[in-house]
Amino acid sequence: LRLLPRQRYLRAERADVSALERKRNVLCCLITRILKVEKQLHIDNLVFRVIDACQKGELGPGLRFLSFCCHSVDVLSCVLHLLNQGYLRRQEERPHVLEY
Repeated sequence: LRLLPRQRYLRAERADVSALERKRNVLCCLITRILKVEKQLHIDNLVFRVIDACQKGELGPGLRFLSFCCHSVDVLSCVLHLLNQGYLRRQEERPHVLEY
């Protein structure tokens, strides 16, 4: 006997979390790809380039993905994540410039 309806929202939450993780992974890939090519870049320029790539659906030359909406907050969050992981670093004399 089942008195309570099945909890479908738990499955929806898992799907949302999975989508957010995929989005974060794509953004982190974009950030590292851009900085690998540029070696160093002002954080504002990096944010604009990542957002532009997201709108165009491009990971780089010849690599495409489905375009999605991303905001500067999403990109900055990923930049902070990559800084904490040690993949990126700031220049000591110019902390607004990021290096790979």
